[in-house]
Amino acid sequence: MQRHPLIAAVSLGLFAGAAASTATAETTPLEQQLKDLESFQVIAHRGASGHAPESTMAAYELAHEWGVDYLELDVQLTSDGELVIFHDDAIDRTSDGEGKINDYTLEELMALDTGTWFNEANAEKADAAFEGAQILTLEALFERFGHDARYYIETKSPQLNPGLEEALVETLEKHEMIENGRVLVQSFEQDSLLKVRELNERVPLIQLVWYSPSEEDNDRLVEWTGVTPGPAEITDEDFQAIAEYAVGIGTNVTYNGEDVINASFIRQAQENGLPVHVYTINETDEMKRLQDWGVNGLFTDYADRLLDIL
Repeated sequence: MQRHPLIAAVSLGLFAGAAASTATAETTPLEQQLKDLESFQVIAHRGASGHAPESTMAAYELAHEWGVDYLELDVQLTSDGELVIFHDDAIDRTSDGEGKINDYTLEELMALDTGTWFNEANAEKADAAFEGAQILTLEALFERFGHDARYYIETKSPQLNPGLEEALVETLEKHEMIENGRVLVQSFEQDSLLKVRELNERVPLIQLVWYSPSEEDNDRLVEWTGVTPGPAEITDEDFQAIAEYAVGIGTNVTYNGEDVINASFIRQAQENGLPVHVYTINETDEMKRLQDWGVNGLFTDYADRLLDIL
């Protein structure tokens, strides 16, 4: 089985350390991060987004306060080339603006209110402090938490954000996030991950997958971008092909309330060198079920619920 060179290096280093009579070198931060992926990871989806406006400093402050393993975020580019943390391609849902996010300069986006919508949609959680929340830049997030947090960053809609990977890797290197074991980069787009790898081969990558019924045959599941066959047809070789460039996968577990993967899928991925993170799980019963399946982590809007049951 071929494994991602980062994982292989960690495994070799740990084996060599165990075999030697005395340790000659300490585990590096990046090696420790990769080893930690074998344990269970609490991934705060867009921050504490069940309690505060998603992708805002308030949401990340709360999640960090709880002690989550990763702050999860999406990055996109403004029209003047700045990295901002924002999920949707359009700004309408979570701001008082309208139109495509990458049609605006950073200065124009900073004038928007990205918090009041949350109060209007969640009256029981409304907080006046959320009103007027500004869009968040990746620089601002790194400046706030630095190396005291780990970041799980999605290259969002790379086809709409040309130059995204270059800007992201440059920023990660500037803040020394890679060698210090502070970041995972995730994407549904394999080409985007491979571009990141070309720019810096030491960035740990997560291949996102989405399984749903085929349009031609509703009884057959397929993967959204075709990066793997459907779960019923997936082979060890398919997982190994991902493990050549990625250190894990992120997947949905259900589609329209029906399971699309099972515990066997989780084990098969793990046996082929891929820890499995499942998105986005908000109910405690489902959190417990997936823990029983042996998943390596969960994306959740309610990291407090997940931390309570661990």
